[in-house]
Amino acid sequence: MAAVGAVDCHCHLAAPCFQADVEAVVRAAEQAAVMALVVVSEQAGEFRSVVALSERFPGFVLPCLGVHPVQEVSPEEQRSVTLKDLDAALPLIELYKDKLVGIGEVGLDFTPRFASTDEEKEGQRQVLIKQIELARRLDLPLNVHSRSAGRPTINLLKEQGATKVLLHAFDGKPSVAMEGVKAGYFFSIPPSIIRSEQKQKLVKLLPLESMCLETDSPALGPEKQVRNEPKNIHIAADYIAKIKGIPVEEVIEVTTQNALKVFPKLRNFLRM
Repeated sequence: MAAVGAVDCHCHLAAPCFQADVEAVVRAAEQAAVMALVVVSEQAGEFRSVVALSERFPGFVLPCLGVHPVQEVSPEEQRSVTLKDLDAALPLIELYKDKLVGIGEVGLDFTPRFASTDEEKEGQRQVLIKQIELARRLDLPLNVHSRSAGRPTINLLKEQGATKVLLHAFDGKPSVAMEGVKAGYFFSIPPSIIRSEQKQKLVKLLPLESMCLETDSPALGPEKQVRNEPKNIHIAADYIAKIKGIPVEEVIEVTTQNALKVFPKLRNFLRM
């Protein structure tokens, strides 16, 4: 059997910092034996760019559309999401639904500077519930953000009966993550694990069968404040292998199988 490549289950290839050299970034990922990039969006304004990237790099860039719990008003200003933000996005998700491998990036973010009031948190919950319902109707998995809201996010997903779930860059306690594992959820691990004690503890406890790989590019790279790229997925794989005491090939093989479980439509689109 041919060696299997890694799948980057969560990255932001439509981010402005990739505009000038996206072609080179994609080629570098391919040369690093990355098999596919699952590209997420955060707001309706990005949807067309994400879909355009999937058309420019067919079978390699696979799109998720969704509305993030934190919305950017300008590069300097961010605020908690509202149902109005979701209303702008829904017609476009309908339009592109047949091209999608998932709904995301969706979730909760209870970081105090974004959601300090119960009203803001409740607004985020309502937006997430509506997107869980949408994912169920379209038979698509959820690509989920849960910063400073690990337990509330997992609880809400379970209450709403979400089954196909990827929790990206989970920042909660490993014991809380294990509640997600029991629900059949997957957790993707970014290259920043090399500088995050919390992520290292998470990987120690999580079974490999519940893990995927991600870069969250341009964020969560091996170095702080340096643009992360999908080719760095191998940094995460190597570190997981080191913690688990297994060959990196096994980490890539199992996490890619897991990616195909959580994103079943990957099989239809991949150049395999």
